[in-house]
Amino acid sequence: MKFNFNKNNYNRPKMSFIFFLTTLRGAILEDAVPSTARHGTARGLPLKEVLEYVVPELNIQCLRLAISSPRVPEQLLKLDEQGLSFQHKVGVLYCKAGQSTEEEMYNNENAGPALDEFLDLLGQRVRLKGFTKYRAQLDNKTDSTGSHSLYTTYKDYELMFHVSTLLPYTPNNRQQLLRKRHIGNDIVTIVFQEPGALPFTPKNIRSHFQHVFVIIKVHNPCTENVCYSVAVSRSKDVPPFGPPIPKGVTFPKSAVFRDFLLAKVINGENAAHKSEKFRAMATRTRQEYLKDLAENFVSTTTVDSAVKFSFITLGAKKKERVKPRKDAHLLSIGAVTWSVVARDFGQSADVECLLGISNEFIVLIEEESKNVIFNCSCRDVIGWSSGVMSIKIFYERGECVMFSAHDNCGEDIREIVQRLEMVTRGCETTEMTLRRNGLGQLGFHVNFEGIVADVEPFGYAWKAGLRQGSRLVEICKVAVATLTHEQMIDLLRTSISVKVVIIQPYEDGAPRRGCSELYRIPMVEYKLDSEGTPCEYKTPFKRNTTWHRVPTGGQPLPRGSPTQGPDRMPCQQILQHAQTAIPRSTSFDRKLPDGPRYHISFRCMLLRFS
Repeated sequence: MKFNFNKNNYNRPKMSFIFFLTTLRGAILEDAVPSTARHGTARGLPLKEVLEYVVPELNIQCLRLAISSPRVPEQLLKLDEQGLSFQHKVGVLYCKAGQSTEEEMYNNENAGPALDEFLDLLGQRVRLKGFTKYRAQLDNKTDSTGSHSLYTTYKDYELMFHVSTLLPYTPNNRQQLLRKRHIGNDIVTIVFQEPGALPFTPKNIRSHFQHVFVIIKVHNPCTENVCYSVAVSRSKDVPPFGPPIPKGVTFPKSAVFRDFLLAKVINGENAAHKSEKFRAMATRTRQEYLKDLAENFVSTTTVDSAVKFSFITLGAKKKERVKPRKDAHLLSIGAVTWSVVARDFGQSADVECLLGISNEFIVLIEEESKNVIFNCSCRDVIGWSSGVMSIKIFYERGECVMFSAHDNCGEDIREIVQRLEMVTRGCETTEMTLRRNGLGQLGFHVNFEGIVADVEPFGYAWKAGLRQGSRLVEICKVAVATLTHEQMIDLLRTSISVKVVIIQPYEDGAPRRGCSELYRIPMVEYKLDSEGTPCEYKTPFKRNTTWHRVPTGGQPLPRGSPTQGPDRMPCQQILQHAQTAIPRSTSFDRKLPDGPRYHISFRCMLLRFS
């Protein structure tokens, strides 16, 4: 069930309250609704009872049912999918050496070898005549817009490129309207510059639609050392968008660079739709859809009339509503929210937040600014320490976020723990005090990640419950994620009383790791403008084609490690060997130094709901 209403205006019986593009949207589990009808039947629950539970402030008497017409679900689907597009058209302008103006670029009749090389990397040339896939307003019957074009796919997206040199060229026509007619109506334009091209400025472009320019400058074209530098110019009202461009680097010709560029282009168009001009256009479109529904597809039947006269029984006792299933909301696929107070360790201050836990992500939204101040994938959660009124969640390499219940509501902490057990593979932490033997030893080894490599059998640590694969997240109340390996060993060796917080391994003995740790990040050699070391970034996540569902029975996710058989998630199947061996480490071992890294994650940047 989905409900669209503005949280400030939903109690006003006016149609205009759902003209807003950003609407409050939620999913209510059927078992959570008190009802006189049976839960879980094909017939569903009475609409009146659902509305009374979900929106108690709404005057139901003013509502009318829609007429039975196939156009009603069609219009509602258009409303629901407004702003959601998997097809993008992108302009490509060719800028030769010594050129910078719009006219000069439009009047380059043919592509040079450098542009051809770039286009071959970007996509594939397709014959337009008879082309049945996304054509972006190009003619696929009579070749009036050229015989060929450039087409590609990226994840679930289709992209058609309006390449200036592939569009029809008109001799003795400086404006080249047949080319500008397409490229000038593209929101995102790639400007490809050959060596020697003059600096690009969007002031030279006369268009009302072109809001984002991605400038690609080629170096050493058509050689083994070919590489590209990237810059972006956007309109003032277009917000920044990712993936971020590493400063002072050039990208080698590779599939990784192609994915980076396509993600940048798609995100650029998504960001442009948030500008004032496109928001106004989208609002008008939404208004027309709603107006059409309200004027042409509404019956005179009220919401409760169908229920009122469905069964007439004389002297029958009024049927009571069945109580909702306890904690049914915790089984929701969407985010379940709680009001919490998060601890900002950097500022030593408390921040009132809204905590949301879906089956994919955990987010903290600051109440005052409405900004997301923390987010991580549920697959990165490795454990948590819960108290009566507070909880600390550990994720990735042992980093943590801490918050307490709002208004001292301990029931919220209990629900948060239940939710974490359902949507993550983490577990409750264990706190233990370790004793030394006669030689002053603790009886175990720990590697640079804080993972216990081996434990002396039947020693004090073993008797306390420490096992191989356990992960230390705190030593003497100091977060392991903030310590070097040498500092970690020093704390363990010199502290008189050693208190540790550990996360137990999976049932098969494998240590708990975040999904981010299971990815092997490919090294990509860049050429830096100044002296430096190669940097690396994450390649795009492969899209999971199936939903990561919460078990219907309300049971937590399997406690086995991601390397165990069918319970493995897609991201964890890739690197089974990452957990097959735990490197033994002593105080003399060193973690190899890391050079500067640019971590660019595409998965969270292609957001379709904002």
